[in-house]
Amino acid sequence: MPPAAALAALHAGAEALWQRTAPVWPTLTVEVLPRIDSTNAELMRRARAGQTEPVVLTALEQTAGRGRAGRPWITPPGAALALSVGCWLNPADWSGLSLAVGVAVAEALGPAVQLKWPNDLWWRQRKVGGILIETANVPGPGPGRWCVAGIGLNGTAPDLPANASAHAVPPAGLREAEQAGELPAWPLARLLEAVGYAVLHALTAFERAGLAPFLPRYAARDALAGRALCLSDGTHGVADGVAADGSLRLLTANGTVHVHQGDVSVRPC
Repeated sequence: MPPAAALAALHAGAEALWQRTAPVWPTLTVEVLPRIDSTNAELMRRARAGQTEPVVLTALEQTAGRGRAGRPWITPPGAALALSVGCWLNPADWSGLSLAVGVAVAEALGPAVQLKWPNDLWWRQRKVGGILIETANVPGPGPGRWCVAGIGLNGTAPDLPANASAHAVPPAGLREAEQAGELPAWPLARLLEAVGYAVLHALTAFERAGLAPFLPRYAARDALAGRALCLSDGTHGVADGVAADGSLRLLTANGTVHVHQGDVSVRPC
């Protein structure tokens, strides 16, 4: 899609999302920028400057987006959707928030999208998107923390970076899944509205009830369940679902191991 048309589509999607959410989130703003380093980074900067009102921020082009472990997630104009949802959140337990957001996004996209622990969206065992959760302890309207949920979705499949590991699998795109007849068509405006709305609802539900209501829904889309896995620390085992705290259960020769986000990277062997 030409950049001018893509920017117009984002503005249309932002307006539709704002109108849909206004009855429930009357103070929410939905913003579109033509270019930014990172939508997540921008909302974290704003929070540290005292801006903690709920916001959805998307950009046509993202030049320094980040994924898990600081990996780059570049958004070329019109080729992907990058959005961040920022809000003040006060759940009893923060464990598993990225899983809950992943469930919401996968369900919004369609039944062919699976979840690869801890924060990847997969189609046919290839990454089509990802989730990045960041929080900040800044002054706010009450108990809790500022939370930013960043979502990146490939419209067209990007090339693997030159420094990709030998085990890297080429990423996928939503248009490829559409052409295969496994996902509906996702015009950019409708994609922004659907995903933004789903994430806002997931954050509200997570604050109220935690991860528990999302676990059966996660299990239904768990791309790793029952598969042999190799961890970056040399551990091998078989995935046995996700525990109540959001950790990955791994059946090893020495018993069940709980793998927590940030400990290691995980891939099918």
